[in-house]
Amino acid sequence: MLLTDTHTHLYYERDQQKQSELLQRCFDQGIERLFLPNVDVASIAMINELVGRYPENCFAMAGLHPCDVKDDFEMVLKEIYASIAGRKIYAIGEIGIDLYWDKTTLRIQQKAFKEQIKWAKALDLPIVIHCREAFDEVFEVLEEEKDDKLRGILHCFTGNLDQALKAIELGFYLGIGGVVTYKKAGLDEVLKYVPLEHIVLETDSPYLAPVPFRGKPNESSYLIYVARKLSEIYGISVDEIADITTLNSRKIFLV
Repeated sequence: MLLTDTHTHLYYERDQQKQSELLQRCFDQGIERLFLPNVDVASIAMINELVGRYPENCFAMAGLHPCDVKDDFEMVLKEIYASIAGRKIYAIGEIGIDLYWDKTTLRIQQKAFKEQIKWAKALDLPIVIHCREAFDEVFEVLEEEKDDKLRGILHCFTGNLDQALKAIELGFYLGIGGVVTYKKAGLDEVLKYVPLEHIVLETDSPYLAPVPFRGKPNESSYLIYVARKLSEIYGISVDEIADITTLNSRKIFLV
């Protein structure tokens, strides 16, 4: 069984011994592919360090998180873009729009989102989208940018069926994590109508830990609980969930 965590901030753990223990717990569960979304300039070096230690298991992205889009975002974007040269990245992310924390930055979030989509198209890379309380705004940008190069993952999908189908229509896979295990989330009911061929697994660790760890720090080894929940929803084995979702991740990241 080979599982893929398409979205983990594993690099936030700075202690190398603890990092190694986190990764060993992943390997013990068959989780051997971990994709690392970038959020700001500081996280570039942290990601590079982790990829350098585990080049067969950890894969880098580059991007500016919408919550980190400030008045100086154009300078920050230049620095992040410059970091791409000379290293291998597999996606532009995580990028997008977040209106949960600050609605006043919508205009510059939109500008940063569009600029980074241009990077992805020029580099022939997928994008990994962060969308919080901003489905309409994200879809508006994606409709404007829609072409045969636009593709990727709608990370941490927690929307309704219409939003799921819209994302798929636009060429995106749904990133499903710990929220699917929450009883009141309703995501399990949505997924009953979404073919597994449009889904990838993720943890977003250290956030959004699945049941039975809800409210505690998340880690990538807990991806097995997400896989088990999807096994229940789709009525197939965890091995089959792993096979299909890992294949989906290969189609996206081309690795």
